[in-house]
Amino acid sequence: MAGQISQNAKLSTTPLVAVSGESKATPGYLATRHGALDFRRRTLIMGILNVTPDSFYDGGRRLEPDQAVAEGTALVEAGADIIDIGGESTRPGAEPVSAEVEQERVIPVLRALRQKVNVPISIDTYKSEVARAALEAGADMVNDISAFSFDPQMVSLVAGEKIPVVLMHMQGTPRTMQMEPRYDDVVREVKDFLIRQVREAVNHGIEPGKIIIDPGIGFGKTLDHNLALLRGLPELTALGQPLLVGASRKGFIGKILGVEPDERLEGSLAAAVASVLAGANIIRTHDVRETRRVILVADAVRFGVTG
Repeated sequence: MAGQISQNAKLSTTPLVAVSGESKATPGYLATRHGALDFRRRTLIMGILNVTPDSFYDGGRRLEPDQAVAEGTALVEAGADIIDIGGESTRPGAEPVSAEVEQERVIPVLRALRQKVNVPISIDTYKSEVARAALEAGADMVNDISAFSFDPQMVSLVAGEKIPVVLMHMQGTPRTMQMEPRYDDVVREVKDFLIRQVREAVNHGIEPGKIIIDPGIGFGKTLDHNLALLRGLPELTALGQPLLVGASRKGFIGKILGVEPDERLEGSLAAAVASVLAGANIIRTHDVRETRRVILVADAVRFGVTG
């Protein structure tokens, strides 16, 4: 697949902005078409809005557009700074769907939700065709789980539209990623991959300050890999890019606690707090209200401010 790298590649750990030129953006402040993302003094919340029949936790709950729009509005009222809409499940073992099916699921929801909320909306897709339609419908940013590896047109689209993008690490594909994932050094290898993909993005004209990185918790990682990445988050924050972490209700939490997704709230909150204190800028979560509350406390510790 284009853009993929050897898991054993070794790269410089020089901060990315330093090697790619000065960003025009203010560090910690990201402008979007519908509002700014300011994480200079607090951690932001990305609320998950899956409109799929088969996502691992909330699949099938929001298939009707009216239902999905109501849920998206509720996420904003609960404290979401960003809404992340996805129309294709990326759970372990998931089969891909066509761009047409994905658009049928997400575009009506996105259009209607855009009329009701004033926070940035992210489209969770690796397909440039879906991303383009979503941007036309009112989306503000792209969340690409493949970090431009699956669709070579995505990087040009993001560069041309001058929008923020999330680049995530994944070993394999959703269908294969949990089939015995292996690393020599998971933190170094994830970091090296993200360095390469950010450089590719910058080389295509995307401003460094618009690139958010995501270690891909649960995407081609074992329990030990996920825990190592959470411990190693400071190595990723040292790259100088905004950092997003999404551990919400994932399988590694279930393995630690011995529970199914419906009972993983406390474990998700613990992972969120650990991520914030390790330097994460955005937490992606199913449970916005509860996550907002624990992050208020974590931010008070991290930044020394309340409210």
